[in-house]
Amino acid sequence: MDLKYNIVSIIRKKRDGQTLLKEEIKYLIDQYTADEIPDYQISAFLMASFLNGLNDEESAALTESMLHSGEIVDLSHVSGKKVDKHSTGGVGDKLSLILAPIVASAGVPVPMISGRGLGHTGGTLDKLESIPGFTVDMDLARYKEIIGKHDLVLAGQTAEIAPADKKLYALRDVTATVESIPLIAGSIMSKKLAEGIDALVLDVKAGSGAFMKTKEDAIKLGEALVGIGTQFEKETIAYVTNMNQPLGYKIGNWLEVEECIDAMHGEGPDDIMEITHLLSGTMIYLGGKAGSVKEGIEISKQQIENGQAFQKWLDIVEEQGGDVEMIKSPTKYPKAEYEFEIKADKSGFVSEMNSFEIGMASVELGAGRKKKEDDVDPQAGITLKKKIGDKISKGETILTGYTNKPSTIEAASDQLFGAVTIAEAKPEEVNLVSHTIDKKGSRAFKL
Repeated sequence: MDLKYNIVSIIRKKRDGQTLLKEEIKYLIDQYTADEIPDYQISAFLMASFLNGLNDEESAALTESMLHSGEIVDLSHVSGKKVDKHSTGGVGDKLSLILAPIVASAGVPVPMISGRGLGHTGGTLDKLESIPGFTVDMDLARYKEIIGKHDLVLAGQTAEIAPADKKLYALRDVTATVESIPLIAGSIMSKKLAEGIDALVLDVKAGSGAFMKTKEDAIKLGEALVGIGTQFEKETIAYVTNMNQPLGYKIGNWLEVEECIDAMHGEGPDDIMEITHLLSGTMIYLGGKAGSVKEGIEISKQQIENGQAFQKWLDIVEEQGGDVEMIKSPTKYPKAEYEFEIKADKSGFVSEMNSFEIGMASVELGAGRKKKEDDVDPQAGITLKKKIGDKISKGETILTGYTNKPSTIEAASDQLFGAVTIAEAKPEEVNLVSHTIDKKGSRAFKL
């Protein structure tokens, strides 16, 4: 083991609120990537960073160290501007599975490397792996082969790409150190910059179901992400979107795949389709296939209507080993053994939904992880019957839960019942998208 720096001294320095040198951060990340530092010491560093923060220089050093912990992919064999999208995480956020085929079918290559669920939020990889046979684990050669063939690849981090982030990502989930702007920014951007992109679109969530609970914090995170992208000369656009209720009506891995299939047939919920088309339209614009975001949105809608997006989805499912027949006939998928309903105890309007509590209830039912070693149950989850603003009568079903672990039903039921507020008056409608952030700064969203 290289003893250039003392690990305990680095942890103590950050614990005491001091600024770490770039070399110290690089040493820490290099040694952890090489398995020379145990999880408990990096956990201490993560908590110290979470509590005391990292300044801009430390954040840049962390991102750069994680980026260079592995290879930076060369996708020069793929023609056109390569564009990816990343969401900071939400409940019911399955947009990647819809927009990636849309954008690729419009001629913009999408090299998408995704993560697993973090805390109360679902992960794209867990959703993809709920498709029988679908493989997200691959080496770099296979990754490059698939995107060269289809203009799309849906992968987990290969061993070669930002291995430091892959290790830290799993650890943050189980050490309560997720909700930190510099740790989130470093994680997202090291992965995205390593995957061979030319441009990036970011969906920064704000609200009860997001890691950033306020718009102000979401804007700060968006600015940090766009700043890093700009520093690395990648055109980056971010949107701040509402996560005060789950996206769509389905939460849980296969349940969300079902909703994605509906969306690609033009039957997706309005909130899902509005944000999907905005993000895909922006990707199509950054990829040079549209003259504006507005034109990109129209192209995105066309790709759903003409069936090309769904065909691209079938192609990539088949290429990555998934059961295409299950995608064509999703009703064949086996159901969870147990289901239960949460009913309204009074009449009125749904006025609030605590997305965090709903997300944690889905984890309780088996749709997410409490420990990084936990398996995820693809059948577990929740289907909403009502959303904010909907009228509801006493005794009417608000949502249905699904699980294969009956011992979880009581705790999850209590959590879900407390997550929904019913009021006499109908609440005011809230815009799904509040801000745009790019290299010019942040401003109120307007198309």
